[in-house]
Amino acid sequence: MKVLIISLNYAPEVTGVGKYSAELAEWLALQGHTIRVITASPYYPEWRIKAGYNALTYSTEQINNVSVIRVPFWCPKRPSGLKRVLHLMSFAVFASPAALWQIAWRPHAVWLVEPPLFASPVALFAARVASASCWLHVQDYEVDAAFRLGILKGHVARKLALRVERWLMSRADVVSTPSAAMTRLAVQKGVSSEKAFTFPNWVDTQHAHPNSTDNPYRAQLTIGHGALVVLYSGNLGLKQGLEIIVDAAKLLTWRADIMFLICGAGPAKDVLLEKARDVPNVKFLGLQPKERFNELLSAADIHVLPQLAGAADLVMPSKLGPMLSSSRPVIATANEGTELWSVINSVGVAVEPGSFTALSHAILRLADDPSLRERLGTLGRQYAASNFSKETILLQFEARLRSSVLGKRDLGDRATT
Repeated sequence: MKVLIISLNYAPEVTGVGKYSAELAEWLALQGHTIRVITASPYYPEWRIKAGYNALTYSTEQINNVSVIRVPFWCPKRPSGLKRVLHLMSFAVFASPAALWQIAWRPHAVWLVEPPLFASPVALFAARVASASCWLHVQDYEVDAAFRLGILKGHVARKLALRVERWLMSRADVVSTPSAAMTRLAVQKGVSSEKAFTFPNWVDTQHAHPNSTDNPYRAQLTIGHGALVVLYSGNLGLKQGLEIIVDAAKLLTWRADIMFLICGAGPAKDVLLEKARDVPNVKFLGLQPKERFNELLSAADIHVLPQLAGAADLVMPSKLGPMLSSSRPVIATANEGTELWSVINSVGVAVEPGSFTALSHAILRLADDPSLRERLGTLGRQYAASNFSKETILLQFEARLRSSVLGKRDLGDRATT
């Protein structure tokens, strides 16, 4: 098959959507498919264009048997509110000519990652003209998230945005999301159940696995062998509620054996650094190379996953799978009844969103109970292997993609007879 992927984020980004879009494209290429990707220059999560790339021009490159087309876009230094909307819109505008140019290539499928939903019209048009299947993959319901988190406001604006979203989603041949709750929401938004598909963010359990050897990060950060490390690793976003980690650390300064490690990059990093300036049990690390990913996960005794209540079932955190796969217990902030709560409540510890007191109590509970840490770590690893296996998930995706493409061909054949 020839597959055209439109994804704002892509390799060499090592976190978030870019990681998964690149792994998907490269896996499909290894299966013998021909893949072209329309994307932006790498910028995430630092919100700074990576050296060697230019966000003002079109360019092409070849990465692991995948043809990559880079398009211009606007990358704000401090993404918030209207700036984030304009950022997404800029990519959609400049990706449109590139997508239209690919119609002559006659792809069998056009695969678009949301956000940005703004790119849906050109993806739908290109797929229609090329007689291709159009697949929309929703990593984040950007419309709902923007209004729930206060980035966008107004009843009329919300009603109009949801109506446009509904119209666009209903016209895709397949709409997928990373979680069952998000897939149910897609159906509520007007996607027929036959078109809806759950496509989880996977984890390579061979790459993210338990490691009991001496950890180089502990030596690098001068963390003693007897200390317990509470780790958050990932994007440091302004709307994730990460301040709760520093607040919990402040409550636990009396425990000299508990150290907090915050690893990553993003617009909230300066805020967190300032908040933790006089907090002795908090250390920071920048974004780490993917080659050291497993070492980083294994540096933890406990993983924490803060999540704002307003975003509960609008996005399933992609970092959850690797955390569970590391055989370390996970504490997540999630309201009862959400999908994240259902997962964590069975293999980890779920606490009230926004409550640093509840988070600190959960940390103390695990810190003082090694057998519980081991049991939950084992359960988490088993859950990751059963539900987030890379090969299983991608084989199921490939089968559905083939089905969608064949279904589109059959419709075309009937239309011409």
